[in-house]
Amino acid sequence: MSRLSTEPRSRPKVLVGGMPMPSLAERIVKAVFLTAICAAVILPFVGVISTSLASPKAVIEAGGFVLLPHGFDLTAYKSILSGGTVTQALLVSAFITAVGTAIALLLTCTLGWALSRRGTLGNKPLLLLVLISLLFNPGLIPTYLVVQQFGLLNSLWAVILPTSVSAFNVIVVRAYFAGLPVEVLDSAKIDGASEWKVFWHIGLPLSKAVVAVVGLFYGVGFWNGFFGALLYLSDASKWPLQLVLRTYVVNGVEIGAQDLGGASEALPPQTSIQMAILMISIIPILCVYPFVQRHFAKGVLTGAVKG
Repeated sequence: MSRLSTEPRSRPKVLVGGMPMPSLAERIVKAVFLTAICAAVILPFVGVISTSLASPKAVIEAGGFVLLPHGFDLTAYKSILSGGTVTQALLVSAFITAVGTAIALLLTCTLGWALSRRGTLGNKPLLLLVLISLLFNPGLIPTYLVVQQFGLLNSLWAVILPTSVSAFNVIVVRAYFAGLPVEVLDSAKIDGASEWKVFWHIGLPLSKAVVAVVGLFYGVGFWNGFFGALLYLSDASKWPLQLVLRTYVVNGVEIGAQDLGGASEALPPQTSIQMAILMISIIPILCVYPFVQRHFAKGVLTGAVKG
């Protein structure tokens, strides 16, 4: 008879997805590390929200930054939305974002469709030109001179038109269009549909995912853009919200009653006003992103892989 081994057997490692599960100590270290990173990201954001909603007394007692307010006070939001500089800048940003995104999507989708049709006249030279623009930037001074020559200085079109087409977005849209079923497009042409009808009634409806994602890219870019406005807009009444945010929050310029449309009312603390402006600049993107997020994997990744 063989002797029974008295040596303790090592417990087999649990496999998760074909990989050995980490030990308890490793999991604890990872949990602590990830918790610290999340806290470093979330706590400042919570502080911004709390300070914008805190009462003037709580802000003064906390020295300008409130992490957890006792009660809510909308005085700061009422002040900046009472028809002053911030309200005007908010309307300007909304106009730039809406019009700029519509123009950018129209140009990007039509150009991407033309580049995806291999029989288009000048397809390869135009595609090469788009690819070259990814590598070589025109530069700040030439761009400024072009805007000046077209008479767009101190106009909102100077902020919209120079950034209306992104070569990266064109490549993504082109790759997605090129992956559409050729049989469906050819059958529409056999039935007598023109190229424009094929694009409008078949190409775009089948490409809602990539259009939504690219539209979000353009919308965020126009909403957050301030450098173009800084260069081309000298009239403060035409400043977008991000430039106002830079002036009052980053540069620390004090906001007066004349800037808020309520000269006779007592102003909340400057910190509350600054945090309220910051929240207003963030909220629109936070509201739009959840509706578009589900299209990211299907829109961008599919287009990039097929390209």
